[in-house]
Amino acid sequence: MRVFQSLREFERAAGTRLGHGEWFEVAQDRIDRFADATGDRQWIHVDPRRAEAGPFGTTIAHGFLTLSLIPALTEGIVRVAGLAAAVNYGCGKVRFPAPLPVGSRIRAGVDLVSVDSTTAGALSTTRVTVEREGSGKPVCVADTLTLLVP
Repeated sequence: MRVFQSLREFERAAGTRLGHGEWFEVAQDRIDRFADATGDRQWIHVDPRRAEAGPFGTTIAHGFLTLSLIPALTEGIVRVAGLAAAVNYGCGKVRFPAPLPVGSRIRAGVDLVSVDSTTAGALSTTRVTVEREGSGKPVCVADTLTLLVP
């Protein structure tokens, strides 16, 4: 874990790689639970038999499932000491360049794009690249926004 002793020290790290998270396996059970929670039960995600004959040869995770895993995938990469809160402020650009087949292992790499002062603290923009083990193309690239409250 990369630890910054102050918000000012964190701001100076803009333009650098903060690190990588741990590998995480995406199992069919997680895909099914996400489908149930969102109502998106398209066969490409939840019907292994039909998906076997589909374009990817297996079921694939929902893009939004991959996006929703970012907090878990980035846990333990960075900490800024002295904050009262770090609040999810949303996302900028989000892309899903490649499918995520069931059973794949993924991890996140985090780059600090910018830290901008606001009246409430600072708004950080990080570029999170979710990579699939054994693939040269990421499964998700998202610019995430976090309000850092001192």
